[in-house]
Amino acid sequence: MPDVPVPGTRPAVEVRDVPERRRFEAAVGGEFAGFAEYELGPDRVVFTHTEVLPPFEGRGVGSALARHALDRVREDGRLRVVPLCPFIKGWVNRHPEYRDLMLPASAEDR
Repeated sequence: MPDVPVPGTRPAVEVRDVPERRRFEAAVGGEFAGFAEYELGPDRVVFTHTEVLPPFEGRGVGSALARHALDRVREDGRLRVVPLCPFIKGWVNRHPEYRDLMLPASAEDR
């Protein structure tokens, strides 16, 4: 998937899926800024870890990663999200429009 500027973020954060690394990666001005790792299952995507490099903290990189990753899940339409990563979990709690993507807690253990 090509780099995609994420609207509403400044400075411009570009996020792309890197499936061979099982993560979404963010760049600012072409410089690597952070990532959100995931594990893909037949019916779910488990977000395990999100990290923003210190020079880019507080600049919307984490939010851009979360929004882009969850938007890709929504576009796919077949998957549900298990947010093991505290950042992704907290971000979804602050953005209720993404809660419908969450796998019900009782189904997380399957």
